[in-house]
Amino acid sequence: MTDRAELTASFLDGVREHGAVASELIGNQPENEMLVAFYRGRFLSRPLFLGYEERVRLQADLENLHSALTSLPERLFGGDLGAFARAVGMTDVQVSAILRSRGAAVTKQIRADMYVDESGFKLLEYNMGSALGGIDVGEMSRALLEHPLMREFAEKHRLGYTDFTTEKLHDIVAESGFAPDDDPVVVIADWPSSYVDLAPYIALTVDHWRARGMNVHGCHVGELEVRDGAVRLGDVKVDIIHRLFLIEDLLESEEAVALLDPVLDAAAAGQVKIFTPMESEAFASKGALAMLSDEGNRHLLTEEERESLDRILPWTRMLRPGKVTLENGELVEMLDYVLAHQEDLVLKPTLLHGGQGVLLGWEEQVTPEVWREQVTAGLDGPYLVQRRVDPLTEYFPDEQGELVPWLLVWGIFGAQRGFGGIYARGTTLESKAGVVNTASGAYAGTGLHELGPDETA
Repeated sequence: MTDRAELTASFLDGVREHGAVASELIGNQPENEMLVAFYRGRFLSRPLFLGYEERVRLQADLENLHSALTSLPERLFGGDLGAFARAVGMTDVQVSAILRSRGAAVTKQIRADMYVDESGFKLLEYNMGSALGGIDVGEMSRALLEHPLMREFAEKHRLGYTDFTTEKLHDIVAESGFAPDDDPVVVIADWPSSYVDLAPYIALTVDHWRARGMNVHGCHVGELEVRDGAVRLGDVKVDIIHRLFLIEDLLESEEAVALLDPVLDAAAAGQVKIFTPMESEAFASKGALAMLSDEGNRHLLTEEERESLDRILPWTRMLRPGKVTLENGELVEMLDYVLAHQEDLVLKPTLLHGGQGVLLGWEEQVTPEVWREQVTAGLDGPYLVQRRVDPLTEYFPDEQGELVPWLLVWGIFGAQRGFGGIYARGTTLESKAGVVNTASGAYAGTGLHELGPDETA
């Protein structure tokens, strides 16, 4: 068995020996219309690599994290999901939406965004739900393996990949309570304001999913109607709404609430299933991670959960006045500590997505005055502070065959059947990008993992 560092070093040695350049190594990804539509042609020039034993432990850690997160309402709030949602920063409107679209069980569809530092994987964000970017990692992997160098390397080291789209299509049906042979009607429903940009990609996704046997249509929420005891898209009765809209969309306007209310009422009445229910966004809140990181809640966790969280979860606390415990057990005044340790901390809103509102204390443009202003404004609001993680530098071949240093975020997918694949996003160190996000120009890619003794590619 090998690990990610050994696999990466071996692959880069092969790249140097063969003189391969970036445009060759990305395979036929630029010919894939769906990939180009979403990633705008920005593809990383190699995959990330993950050893078998690393994958097994990482998957176990993320499963323990999921278990701990989804039990927080019971462990801390007497089973009151609404109280839990309010505690992570949700408004009454959002809490109402969550309570009207609860599922029988919390979804297993997740993407953990992580850095890798000297000690291993460290969690930055835990995304849960159906609106997860990077679901096309299987398509990316197939395209990369078109290159002989990559294909030979994968065969030599017994590397494979998990197609997250396959896992997603399985979970849409299974988690919504349907049997594989039921052939439910699914709509991929976005929010009207974002549908304007995403419509071409959604149309391509619909074609792709239909080719895999799913009865699926694309739309935005405003095109859905509730009539005759069912949710309908035109004349088509809808069984499952695969939602791309987010809990934060409800705060767009009063009209936003009125737009979604009929659909949520239909879900509450059992007239349609929502994949994934809105409750998943409460569990995916950064505020929930702060609850798990809080020293005062450790006694509520199992030994396995504590061990996993100690490995992967950086020190994370809600931004509140008063005393707070550090990693070494020292008790300090929260505001004084945060203002004095700007270089070591990140300020994050608990509920926004895609890096919105994140303030990195060490960035040059974040002066002490800006930091103090934002921290003070966030006190008692839906904000938290998290310990800075210093990620290892990853190297990628450029168009001259030179190895260039990059900053990488690992997106680790999880699904009902387990490990769901790897979604990589990166920027060059030279670009000095703060938050690594495809919407702000980051490049995207995938990963290959070492197969276990009983696994086949």
